[in-house]
Amino acid sequence: MANSDPTKRPRPGPWPPAPDSTAMPPPSWAKKTGFRPKFSGETNASDSGQIVVPPKPKEPDSNVDLELGRVRPPPAAPAAPAAPAAPAVPAAPVANGLPEGEKVPVPSEKTQTVKKRRNSDGAPVPKSSALGPNGQAPAAPAEPQPRRPARSDEAVDVLPQTVDDDGFVARHSHMKYELRDTPGLVPIGLYGFQHYVSILGSLILIPLVIVPAMGGDHEDTAMVVSTVLFVSGVTTLLHTSFGTRLPLIQGPSFVYLAPALAIINSPEFQGLNGNNFKHIMKELQGAVIIASAFQTILGYSGLMSVLLRLINPVVVSPTIAAVGLSFYSYGFPQVGTCLEIGAVQILLVIIFSLYLRKISVMGHRVFLIYAVPLGLAITWATAFLLTEAGVYNYKGCDVNVPASNMISEHCRKHVSRMKHCRVDTSHALKSSPWFRFPYPLQWGTPVFHWKMAIVMCVVSVISSVDSVGSYHASSLLVASRPPTPGVLSRGIGLEGISSVLAGLWGTGTGSTTLTENVHTIAVTKMGSRRAVEFGACVLIALSLVGKVGGFIASIPEVMVAALLCFMWAMLAALGLSNLRYSEAGSSRNIIIVGLSLFFSLSIPAYFQQYGISPNSNLSVPSYFQPYIVASHGPFRSNYGGVNYVMNTLLSFHMVIAFLVAVILDNTVPGSRQERGVYVWSEPEAARREPAVAKDYELPFRVGRVFRWVKWVGL
Repeated sequence: MANSDPTKRPRPGPWPPAPDSTAMPPPSWAKKTGFRPKFSGETNASDSGQIVVPPKPKEPDSNVDLELGRVRPPPAAPAAPAAPAAPAVPAAPVANGLPEGEKVPVPSEKTQTVKKRRNSDGAPVPKSSALGPNGQAPAAPAEPQPRRPARSDEAVDVLPQTVDDDGFVARHSHMKYELRDTPGLVPIGLYGFQHYVSILGSLILIPLVIVPAMGGDHEDTAMVVSTVLFVSGVTTLLHTSFGTRLPLIQGPSFVYLAPALAIINSPEFQGLNGNNFKHIMKELQGAVIIASAFQTILGYSGLMSVLLRLINPVVVSPTIAAVGLSFYSYGFPQVGTCLEIGAVQILLVIIFSLYLRKISVMGHRVFLIYAVPLGLAITWATAFLLTEAGVYNYKGCDVNVPASNMISEHCRKHVSRMKHCRVDTSHALKSSPWFRFPYPLQWGTPVFHWKMAIVMCVVSVISSVDSVGSYHASSLLVASRPPTPGVLSRGIGLEGISSVLAGLWGTGTGSTTLTENVHTIAVTKMGSRRAVEFGACVLIALSLVGKVGGFIASIPEVMVAALLCFMWAMLAALGLSNLRYSEAGSSRNIIIVGLSLFFSLSIPAYFQQYGISPNSNLSVPSYFQPYIVASHGPFRSNYGGVNYVMNTLLSFHMVIAFLVAVILDNTVPGSRQERGVYVWSEPEAARREPAVAKDYELPFRVGRVFRWVKWVGL
């Protein structure tokens, strides 16, 4: 008989018991190698893409020991001596993997326990990670308590988690602070600063690209950077208070970078004389304001709830990945202008974020969290020392003299190195004032053109698709449940209002949720909205100090390009990471994502190269040539505005990826598990749960205003 002493009993094994490996020949290479996929659905995809549904759980058999998680030994014959305890794994397996005459044990869902997971960095989850629905630690019971039936067997994220009664992922015990936590002032300040510094590149790099492209000088760049910091702080406070209320930072998104460059390089702006910067900025402001108004209507009217039926991980993944991959022509070609500076910076960021990512200092993974600012600081200091040592000084050559006015061939040869490798060519820090308040319409009255507004309206839909994936991923990290469709629509509507503010203040792009923010939450383990709000207040304060904008504007261009190489690669990877919510091994999804990515690169290349001869002498730099397609694209009708819109939109990688993915994903048959359909909280169930209501309800009883509008309420 089995030993009755509970202290000497063997630890319960996996439940349900793992079948013997010789019971059935593995049907695929995955099972031969022991590969166990972790997907969001209730099923796993076979190698042919067909979904295999697990057997429906039955009532527990009388021969199953619910406490030990193994099969009880068969009763011994009366005349025979007492048999030893039966092993957890049968010694004589037959075709069904059990001893002959033994019944097949069918586990009950009540006895299922959450398997031990490892977080994204490989750290094991502590045994006390099974928290309640609100994130609090349960009292330690004397005996294991049976769990209520769970809807799904697999969790929807690769991070440590628990599954509640309805199949949703509960809060993560590995988070240091969760959504509604309010730590002390010191932790709030420390983690809030840490949160913003870790995504510093996403906040400041876009102005450093578009302002020089518009013909602005270093002083203009400093003013736009200060404006971006101010608007990002204000819109983040609005979103955490009246949007989804998730700890997501609002800022200039790379989604808006391609259309901004296309408008900047429009044919009508090529022959401008005088202050090109302010003229083009007013055009951008008008386009952003109209597109933002469209996005606001899309959210608050409830149309976003309808569009949600078409947006799934298989659509979001290639769309966001195409945003990062589309700027390859700008990245390393700019780094190559000063290879010893740019390449070293890329290597430093890679070493910090990958090879040194597990090194902790006072409990913080400093190199992983601060990989971008650390790489920038070290490279900038090195370039400063080289400049002061005279490495880039050439006799008789002045970097301030244009290359066309240089007589010496020796100076013409080295002018590029002097311009891109030296760190003293920018006077932005010296010319910036100590105090400057960004105010709306500071560049003048916006100019509205319908063709540019249409381009931005389409891009605002792509921005909303990006935000949908960010809402879902971040809610699994910090909230009790995913938001309801009404909360999501409310968030998209507020993002539209935020972009209107960005257009009025003149940041050059719209404002949206930064995709990199989700990765930062997972790395820093800071999910408190109070920390993000504190960081937003600090951001507003820094925007009022003009020297801060001047300091950022003085970053050398080659370092900006090196940072962008890393940021765009991260953006592409974060987009593809949305596939973890679907059956990534399904041949259906593989083909759809592959076609979307390939055509997102190939079709725009056709439009961008159409009508350009190899020996043509274009007035724009080579890395901006993809954005002048409006003047030579293949779409040619009698209406110039229609030509502009069609040639421009079809040259955007993200637009092609979205169109291909949304058409194929919604027309090719596939189960909900295979497609990885995002699961949102039901409004009725969310209203009955205090935890969900406290996570997403609006403050100051503002939610009462929206009770009659179900598609923007809780």
